[in-house]
Amino acid sequence: MNGRWRPIWRPMEPADLDRVMAIAEVVHPDYPEDRAVFAERLALYPDGCAMAETHAAEADGVCIGYIVMHPGRLGTPPPLDSPLGALPEAPDCLYLHDVALLPAARGLGLGVAALERMNALAARQGFRWLALTSTPGARAFWDAQGFLPQDGGPGLAAKLASYGGGMTYMAKPVKK
Repeated sequence: MNGRWRPIWRPMEPADLDRVMAIAEVVHPDYPEDRAVFAERLALYPDGCAMAETHAAEADGVCIGYIVMHPGRLGTPPPLDSPLGALPEAPDCLYLHDVALLPAARGLGLGVAALERMNALAARQGFRWLALTSTPGARAFWDAQGFLPQDGGPGLAAKLASYGGGMTYMAKPVKK
């Protein structure tokens, strides 16, 4: 990306799901999820779904990433590639299901901007915690953002096993 491009986050729409799948294939080839999983998250909690685009005065937006998050219960992440069915009763955290940025989008500050978006949404909706499941390659980023590993016992370990090895469930308090 050159200096003329300005990256932004905008609300995700159902028409974006093909772009989401294409980005996911590039960014998360080892963690495949069905299109229906993303469609369900968008239908259940559209406020938590956004697309990253680049914009320039002379061009329409080019999608370079996405974020998907939803209300959850601290210590109980959903298994990979599984529908939720419904949002949980009495959620206490905003769970980051997925954030994916194409290689060309890295270094533009979109990861930090996604976290700021997540925190602002959580604060507006009264959540006390942010939570996520980190891949091994993203762990250093989440550590630097103040997320801490959570020990949830054997139940959590079984859910994390659905993602593959090296995954870490992490949380941090919402900044008010």
